[in-house]
Order: sequence, then structure tokens, then C-alpha cells
Amino acid sequence: MLNKELIENQNTEFKESWRDEYIKWICGFANANGGKLFIGVDDSGQVVGIENAKKLLEDIPNKVRDVLGIIVDVNVFKEDSLEYLEIVTDAYPSPINYKGQYHYRTGSTKQELKGHALDRFLLRKYGKTWDSSPLPYVSVDDLDRDTFEFFIKKAIDSKRLEEKNIPKDYNELLEKLRLREGNYLKCSAVLLFHKEPQQFFTGCYVKIAYFESESVILYQDVLEGNLFNQVEKTMDLLLTKYMKALISYEGISRIERYDYDTNALREIIHNAIVHNDYSRNVPIQIRVYHDKIRISNVGSLPETWTVETLLTEHSSEPFNPNIANAFFRTGYIESWGRGINTVIELSKAYNGTVPTFKFLSGLTVEFSSNYPNKKLDDTKTREKTREKTREKIIDLIKEDATITTQELAEALDITSKGVEWQIQKLKKEGILSRVGAKKGGRWEVL
Repeated sequence: MLNKELIENQNTEFKESWRDEYIKWICGFANANGGKLFIGVDDSGQVVGIENAKKLLEDIPNKVRDVLGIIVDVNVFKEDSLEYLEIVTDAYPSPINYKGQYHYRTGSTKQELKGHALDRFLLRKYGKTWDSSPLPYVSVDDLDRDTFEFFIKKAIDSKRLEEKNIPKDYNELLEKLRLREGNYLKCSAVLLFHKEPQQFFTGCYVKIAYFESESVILYQDVLEGNLFNQVEKTMDLLLTKYMKALISYEGISRIERYDYDTNALREIIHNAIVHNDYSRNVPIQIRVYHDKIRISNVGSLPETWTVETLLTEHSSEPFNPNIANAFFRTGYIESWGRGINTVIELSKAYNGTVPTFKFLSGLTVEFSSNYPNKKLDDTKTREKTREKTREKIIDLIKEDATITTQELAEALDITSKGVEWQIQKLKKEGILSRVGAKKGGRWEVL
């Protein structure tokens, strides 16, 4: 007898009568986690019966075998003299297609997979992820040596790679990180170590904007380069340009207190970069308001996961395992699925607020400020501040043409990344240039 508590879900579907097109639903079950299709049962789970149960008992297995190439179990049951069928489909390890179409069961609906969704599905069925896909026409010589050295230093500092075990040859290092497949580099290798991965993946960048309201943008920035560069630039730009800190002093020490816990922000930014679906060519977006920050990335949760799964104890199942492994080695992320819980604990301890988490086509995390009436300076005032900083940099360089970026940062009381950002602006504007090598070189004001 049919279980009265049975409802339509990811593994159950009701149909009042049989149509051959329902083979699509069987295809969807086979490509997902398997399931049962009941024929002769209405949407509410009530048995309405079918008249040709005996014939369908023979026809359906043959039709499914001929169209899908798989075997299903078909059983006939009776309730109050009404006969109905149960079609049991197992989950198949290989992709199953219906006349060239790939259907998939998700929730209580069937979807035809196309485009990027189909690509991800096929890769997953063959035990691969997009970031592990080989990319032709790129060699290790095209990758950035400075980024390799940056990675090595961070990995040693984090103690997640022993210096004696790190290959000196970059090809061997890529092999050790599993970023090669045969003679090809993987997509993840290019995203991590190429100077301009945007040549290959147009959406792999971070977009930041300051919003006066939902419809009014005051200013914005685009941060490109490889993923390691994006991590460093994004956090620094947020702190130096987009967020305002309350300044206080303890003795001679300068204390900056932001509206949000910077470690929690950094954790979410790292996770957004690691879990983003770069095959969809959609950038990571950071919206800054006077009373909140919203960080969004596109991607997919593991099957059967919901936002609630993220908020409870869970295993680590990264969307891009190869990228996640490299970020783990540098100490940017953990490997125990603790990131979200860490963010919640840090935020609650810092200002008593808990970020909100929403998942639509990707994950959006929103941090709230405890100072909703405090707005950042207007655009003109902030631009004047930046102009004064640039003027001070020029004055300091005129006094000492060999001054280092770190010395400039200490003299101006800002971060070295902030100084580098200002210097790049001055170079683009044709005001400043560098003569000679990094060591022993000098600045020249044009």
C-alpha cells in the first residue's frame, strides 16, 4: 500500500497516467540520486488507478532500455481495487541522455541541463571539476615567476609546505600541487599563477563599488590579475578606500577600528574567490554601503546542501578543489569546513551582529554595521584625501629618489599595498616612473 505520508520530492514523482515522455523523468532520476516514479497517483499522493497496468508492466522496461539504455524495476500494486505502478530507477555513475538531451532531478522538478550546467554535470560524472580541466596553448613559461615566489613564501610561512619539500623547478611545483594533466596545465594553474588569466576567462575578476543607495553608485573599481593578486588587492582596497575606521591611540600606537571584523571579511572574500564558478564568466561583486557590505559570488552548493547546511557543522567540499588546495597551502583558508562558523563567531564577538547568508544563483553574504547613521565622506572629500596622499608621495620621492615602498608607507601611515596602488595611478598618469632594477633603482618625477 502506498505510504500516505509520501510526497513529491527529489526522489519521488506522481503521475496519474503513463506517457512515453515520462522517460525524461526517469532519465532525471538516473542522472541524480535515483528515485521512484508512481503511475496512477495524483499530485496529492492519492491513488487514482490505471487500467492498463499489466501491459505497462511489460512495455515500460523495454521502452526505457531502448531509449535510455538502462534497466528499471517496474512493480504493480493495488489499493482498494485500484492498480498503480512503481518505477524504481537507480542513480547511474555515467551520464544518461534522452535522445541527446540530459535531464536532471533537483528538488521536486526535472530540468534539462544546458550550457555551463551541462558542462559541470558531465565533468562531475567523470569525477572531474571545471578547475581541473586541461587548458591548451599555455605553458609554465607563460606563468608569473613573482607569483610562484609569493606562493612559496606564503606556504613556508604558513608551515603547510616544508621548505625542503618545495621543488625549485616550477614545473615540478605544479605537479606537486596537481595543477597539470599530462602535457597540459589545468585551468586552476592559469587562474592562480598567470599574470592575466582574464585573457582566458573573461569574468575572473573582483568588482567593488560604493553605493549611496541601491540605484546610485558613487565610485567603483575592478581588480584583475591572478587569484593571489586579487586576494591581496581586494582586502587592501576595501580598507584604504571603501571603509572608514575610527582612529584612537594607546600610548604612541595608532589603533584603527572598522565597522566590521576585518578577519571575518577576509575569510568571506577568500571563500568567494575559492568557490566562484569561473566557467560562468561572472565576477565576484562587493557592494559597500554606509551601513553594510554585501559580497556575492556565483557557484553551486554540493548536492542536497542548503544554506542551513553551511550554517551547521559540515565537511569541506570546495567547488574548485585545486584552487582550494593552493589557497590552503598559503594559509588563506582551512580545510575543515569551519569558515562560515568562524565568520559568525568573529562578527558576533566584534560588534554583536551576525552576517546574513542567502543562496540564489550563488552565495551572498551581508555584513551589517553597528553605526548605520555614519556615512563615508562624500566623493569630493575622499578624492581630495587621495590627491593629498599622492602629493605627499611625490614630495617624499623628491627628497629621496631611492625611498622604498615600505618607507613611504611608514611615513604616510598607510599600508604598503595602499602606497603601491597610488604609485600605479601616478605611473598611469605619467607623473612617476621607476629607473633601474628593483634593488638599486630610483624614482623619477616627470
